Amino acid sequence: MHEEPSLSGRHLDGDSAAQGLWQACTEQLAQDLPEQQFNTWIKPLVAQVAPDLSKVTLLVANRFKLDWIRAQYAGRISALLEGLYGQPIALELALAQRETVARTYVRPAAPSADGPSAEAPAAVATDEAPAGVFRTRLNPALTFETLVEGTANRMARSAAMHVAGAPGHLYNPLFIYGGVGLGKTHLMHAVGNKLLADRPDAKVLYIHAEQFVSDVVKSYQRRTFDDFKERYHSLDLLLIDDVQFFANKDRTQEEFFNAFEALLAKKSHIVMTSDTYPKGLTNIHERLVSRFDAGLTVAIEPPELEMRVAILINKARAEKAEMPEEVAFFVAKNVRSNVRELEGALRKILAYSRFNQKEVSIQLAREALRDLLSIQNRQISVENIQKTVADYYKIKVADMYSKKRPASIARPRQIAMYLAKELTQKSLPEIGELFGGRDHTTVLHAVRKIGAERQQLTELNQQLHVLEQTLKG
Repeated sequence: MHEEPSLSGRHLDGDSAAQGLWQACTEQLAQDLPEQQFNTWIKPLVAQVAPDLSKVTLLVANRFKLDWIRAQYAGRISALLEGLYGQPIALELALAQRETVARTYVRPAAPSADGPSAEAPAAVATDEAPAGVFRTRLNPALTFETLVEGTANRMARSAAMHVAGAPGHLYNPLFIYGGVGLGKTHLMHAVGNKLLADRPDAKVLYIHAEQFVSDVVKSYQRRTFDDFKERYHSLDLLLIDDVQFFANKDRTQEEFFNAFEALLAKKSHIVMTSDTYPKGLTNIHERLVSRFDAGLTVAIEPPELEMRVAILINKARAEKAEMPEEVAFFVAKNVRSNVRELEGALRKILAYSRFNQKEVSIQLAREALRDLLSIQNRQISVENIQKTVADYYKIKVADMYSKKRPASIARPRQIAMYLAKELTQKSLPEIGELFGGRDHTTVLHAVRKIGAERQQLTELNQQLHVLEQTLKG
């Protein structure tokens, strides 16, 4: 669960309040929604807010987008606006003037090859690259140099750098998995940007799995199979994000399998990301899963404390702001899940600092993040962790405090100790006391043991991801 920023208690003029209201709303949506969804549907919206904040009008590029946003996002946006302002706000959707959306082309979804709605495109096609120019879709700012390295991403970064330096050889395909906002997409862009820096003539394409689905649908609708194959089968490097979106899309999986085989045959490289390891994917054809698993599979973990601190300081510098180290440590200790949430916390702190014309300090950070801190303090306790872990491994909560030592009990107990250290502010002695009065060295042993095994055991790592997501709501 994410905190929802509040405008209550702010004394703003009409324009500032209107601007701040929509900005706060989009910041929250950026945290709540997958990046691809946010960038496709929310980011392009233009908001017109009434001076008295009684109504927000969202200008949408075309009728197709307007209908989709009304069906999928309007309720969430309306509730967010009301929560931010503290009073009901009328939400209206309207078509933007044509000149504001020039060069944007949209084709409504038509019946696909798999049926009326089996694989309707989740993203729309926007303006194409000029004739003769291959559009890579790479973000030039996402490089290896701008990626903060730590133990959480070291193996994945090393493998990605190897691929960028010698594509088509080892680690093909490279499969990177991990939770939302941990830097998987950044790594993929870094691979593409490095290869293009070395070989400017290389054909590199970064694409989200939803866009690949859309391209498959269009090729069937328009009977442009040759163009589709030319586009995908001729690449030197294919970077494809969130392949779990291929689930239940048989036609898409068939076409991706064909592209996969064609690229490997010509020694092109494929880099993929997913929210889970290959064998954990559901409703994906077995022959595809076996291909995913044939190269190198690496995980990106939630960043450790020191890495979170470095990320905050670096991101603040990129915003031309200074983040004192003690403030970065305070934030890093309280925002643990992923890089995206760290960035969201940083934006709130910097905005709060500028708005109140105060220097960034621990006290200011505490005020800016009070909603987040109150949610964490209310939700994640050692007792809650013990109950959640006990339920997951089907043991009694009382076993967490007992002296019993069979593996079926000792292992979940160690996992609960590890999560208590990761997700709460409790010290080792405090955690030991809550686990039946155990010594802090027992807790330290459990934390180190589970932390080390998490790096090596895919199944344990996946279990911990599930538990963490459950506890964070």
